Amino acid sequence: WDRMERITELARQIAGAVDAEPDLAGRAAQLCKADLVSGMVGEFPELQGLMGRYYAEAEHLNPKIAQAIEEHYKPKGPSDSVPKEPVSIAVALADKLDTLVGFWAIGEKPTGSGDPYQLRRAALGVIRIVLENDLRVPIIPRIRAAIGLLENDESPGTVRTDLKRNSIDVEGVEAKQITDVLTPISTVEGRVIDDLLSFFADRLKVHLREKGARHDLIDAVFSLGGQDDLALIVKRVEALGEFLKSDDGAVLLAGVKRAANILRDEEKKDKTSYAAAKADAKLLREPQEKALHAAIQKVKGDTVAAINVENFAGAMRALAELRAPVDDFFDKVIVNVSEGADAKVLRANRLALLAEIRAATLTVADFSKIAG
Repeated sequence: WDRMERITELARQIAGAVDAEPDLAGRAAQLCKADLVSGMVGEFPELQGLMGRYYAEAEHLNPKIAQAIEEHYKPKGPSDSVPKEPVSIAVALADKLDTLVGFWAIGEKPTGSGDPYQLRRAALGVIRIVLENDLRVPIIPRIRAAIGLLENDESPGTVRTDLKRNSIDVEGVEAKQITDVLTPISTVEGRVIDDLLSFFADRLKVHLREKGARHDLIDAVFSLGGQDDLALIVKRVEALGEFLKSDDGAVLLAGVKRAANILRDEEKKDKTSYAAAKADAKLLREPQEKALHAAIQKVKGDTVAAINVENFAGAMRALAELRAPVDDFFDKVIVNVSEGADAKVLRANRLALLAEIRAATLTVADFSKIAG
């Protein structure tokens, strides 16, 4: 009953994001597990969902509700289809997210090849439903909502690890886990969000790698932080992959990596960080460093503007404008100036310019994560 109530509320919350009617999604979620207590499903468990649909149709319920009751288990495997009807999508996402958050809240995560509760399949199901329906459903707010619904009414601000009280009632769970230990929900929330987002990232890598995408590009996008919109992540990865196939992309990648390597070595030597450093335009001497500085300022604005409207191909084109200035800079300018009264000041300013190269590309992806 507790689980049904959580799924119902979560389905209603998700409904608006997938163009489903909240009342229909909520009613379908209320009934989606009802057939589990029937004699038919008790004898033939593989009929779960299907029998629920038959019962709903016999009661002359809305066809979308009946369809959602059957389809909320989908996809059941890599070859299975995903729900396409919005009400079915809302209930399927709510069911899978509640399962994942519930197990993560009690620290019961897949380890190695072991996954007795098929949590990898649940996460991959969320990914496939979102991507194959081209949905804009950021994951973090939904995880946070699911955690909030786990909150125990008897103890405000806490989450029980008691499996039966939370209706995460499964066979084979070790006795040590079936306790009444109370954990502050604020502590659980931070841990669950971070760990579960990382788990989704790993599942997304597997999914995209099977389709030919490079896992290092996924790492480069996820490293930006706060990346929880699966559809946008895939679009970023695709645009980044196309960009790196071009001559401009390959050469710029080499230049950015060179800048990052110099910064890493000099930061270690100087025992300081240039991450937030900004080059002083008044200290720029060579025409190549002046041109690079001007290009960086333009590219930063152009890439941010393109990303804000989700034009990732446009962001890559803007980034390509750095190729020539970066090449010219490394060909003509000495970063580690050692001669002259102002050598120390010039060196620091040029290192700051390298930091700005790194910062400009970080609006698109973390190039340090990209192989090559």
